[in-house]
Amino acid sequence: MIPITEAIQLIKAQSKPLLKSTFKTLEKAGGYRLFDTVVSPINMPPFRQSAMDGYALCLHDSLTYQLIGEVKAGDAHQPILKPGEAVRIFTGAPVPDSANAVMMQEKVIVHVNSITIANRIEVNTNIRPLGEQVKKGEQALTKNTKLTPAAIGYLSSLGVSTVNVFKKPSIALVTTGNELVETGTDLAYGKIYESNSKMLLSALYSLKFYDVSIHKVEDDYEKTQSKLDAVINEHDLVIITGGISVGDYDFVGKALNALGVTEHFYKVKQKPGKPLFFGTKQNTAIFALPGNPAAALTCFYVYVYITLRKMMNRKLVELPRIHATSRSDFKKFGDRPQFLKATYTNGSVEILEGQSSAMQQTFALANVLVFMEEDCSTIAVGDKVEVILLPV
Repeated sequence: MIPITEAIQLIKAQSKPLLKSTFKTLEKAGGYRLFDTVVSPINMPPFRQSAMDGYALCLHDSLTYQLIGEVKAGDAHQPILKPGEAVRIFTGAPVPDSANAVMMQEKVIVHVNSITIANRIEVNTNIRPLGEQVKKGEQALTKNTKLTPAAIGYLSSLGVSTVNVFKKPSIALVTTGNELVETGTDLAYGKIYESNSKMLLSALYSLKFYDVSIHKVEDDYEKTQSKLDAVINEHDLVIITGGISVGDYDFVGKALNALGVTEHFYKVKQKPGKPLFFGTKQNTAIFALPGNPAAALTCFYVYVYITLRKMMNRKLVELPRIHATSRSDFKKFGDRPQFLKATYTNGSVEILEGQSSAMQQTFALANVLVFMEEDCSTIAVGDKVEVILLPV
C-alpha cells in the first residue's frame, strides 16, 4: 500500500501524451486542439467591406455628393464612382473599388438625388480592408489551439470544413460482477442495478471524451482474462470497476498479471478507494477501480483524470485545489487520509452526511471533495480545509 502522493507521481510519470491525430469536420471538432497549423485559404474579409450602414463616397472637396445607386450585403456588382458621387451601402457589403470612405448614415442628410455629409472624412474611414483579419496563405490558427466556438466560427468563415486535431483516447469501461443487472429489468433477490458504467460514462462525456465503449464481464476468470485482453489491445485507456479486491471471485488482478500488465501500484493508503490498481501494457493505461460507486468516482477524479489530461498533453493535470472554511464538524476514524464528499459555496464548505464508499446519494449532491491528511483526525466549524473542485 502506497501513499497518495506517490500514487499520483507514478501516474504522472507513466502516463504519456497520445500524440495521435484524426480529421474532424468543424461541426464535430469543438473542444479538440489543432494537430496542424491552419493556413487561411482566402483573404478575410475577401473584399473591402463596409463597417457601417451608410454611404460609400468617392471623396471630393464639397460636403455634398450625388447619389447614384445602392450596394447591399451579398451584391456582386461594382458601381464606378466619380469624385463627388456616392452609393447607399450596408454593413458587410462590398465597398466599390472607386469609393474611398464610408460615412455612417447618422451623419448624413438625404435629399432627393444627393446627400450632404456632416463633416469631412478621412480616406478609408469605416472600410474594413481586404485581408484585415488574415491574408491568404497566412497562419489562421496555430497548432495546439483549442477549438472553442469562436475558433470554429472563425475557421468556418474562412471556408475551412475539416481540421486535423489531436486524437482523444479511446476508452473502454469494464464492469464486473454477477450481482449486476441492467436498469429496466426486474430486480431479483440478491441483484443490484449496475450504475458504475453510466456514472463513469457521464463523467467522461462531461470532460469531452466521447470515444468510449462499455463492456460487462461475469465473475469468471477465463471470461475476465479474455475480455481484458481484447480491450487492452484495442484501447488507449481501460477503466475497470470491481473485481480488484482479494475475494474468491475477484479475478481482475490475476487476469491482468497473466496478461503481462506492468503493475505500477496496487492499493493506496486512502479512504475511500484503497483497492486501486494502476498499470500499463505497451501504450495502454489500465486502472482497476473499486466496485463501490462513490469510491470508484473518487478514484476517477483524483487519479484517472490525471492520465486523461496527460494523454491530451495538458500542463495542468490535476483538478484544482483551494482552501475553504468548514461549516461542519467531522471526525475521522483510522489513520488513512480521506476524501469527503461536500458542497462548496462562496468560500465555505459543508461536509455531507453519508461518507460511505457506497453512498451515491451523497455524491450526487457534492461539488467538491474535502481532503483530510493522515495526521488530521477532526475538522471543526471554522477550520480551514483543503478542497478539490470537481468538474461542473
